[in-house]
This record gives sequence, C-alpha cells and structure tokens, in this order.
Amino acid sequence: MPRINVLLNVLDTTFDKESWYAPFKHAIEGITAEQAIWKPSGAATKSIWENVNHLTYYKERLAANLEGREWTKNLDGDATFNLTEQSIDDKEWKNIVERAENAHHNLRQVLSTISDEKLKEDSLESKLLDIMLHDAYHTGQIIQLRKMQGSWPSTR
Repeated sequence: MPRINVLLNVLDTTFDKESWYAPFKHAIEGITAEQAIWKPSGAATKSIWENVNHLTYYKERLAANLEGREWTKNLDGDATFNLTEQSIDDKEWKNIVERAENAHHNLRQVLSTISDEKLKEDSLESKLLDIMLHDAYHTGQIIQLRKMQGSWPSTR
C-alpha cells in the first residue's frame, strides 16, 4: 500500500472513521453552541469551540502551504484557539463546525494528490503524522469536556 494511503487512512480515522477511539466528527456531534463554549469552573481549560478553532486553523494552514497558496493569517499557538469568536448562537457554532469539516476535506483532497517523493521532502510525512496525533489529542480533550458537562452519549 502506498504511504499516502496509510496516511489518508489515519487522517480519516482521526476525523470521521471510528477505529480504536472516537473521531473528531463524533466528538462534536449533536452539541449546541452553549455546550461548545462551556468550561468547567476554576479550571484553565479551553472550550470545545476553542479546540475546534485550533484544529481548524492548523489544517487550513497546512492545506494552503501544500497548495502553494500564500498564508497571511499567521497566528501564534494561543491565538489559534480564538480563530472565530465564541457565541451562544447555534448558527455560528454550525458555521465553525462546517469550516472544520471543509478544512479536513480540503486537506484530504490536497494530500490525495501528493507523490511519495513529495512526502519525503521537507519532513512532510512527519508533519502529517504530527497533525493527526494533534487532532486525536484535542479530540480527547473535547470528549473529556463533554463527559464533564454530561453531554457525552452513554452509548459510546
């Protein structure tokens, strides 16, 4: 199997193909904007919305870089959590969820055309693995927040 197919499989597993752990799409499924901005009291924790912002930013940036598009929205790591403004408006929450899905699908499309030679250039394969592990890490945080607020389905 070509290396890119292995990487695409891992990318899909972290996003919407359940395997050993719940993927991102399942982690945010069915929650409201109010649940997305919730934080436990007294804890220095990012909200679900902030985590979705963060993951979206890095996928958008990587896809732009791979496509050779100029990336002018340079943010430091902390600022990425505030990519979009949090709101109790469910329509705004739906918009950021759609943006996250579009970022994933765009990155996946770009990657599906990458050659094995390109994967070896500039540590691209390593960067891709890092972003996938990064997605899994923050998805775990989202699930933990949902469990703390009581919004994680007991059937999962």
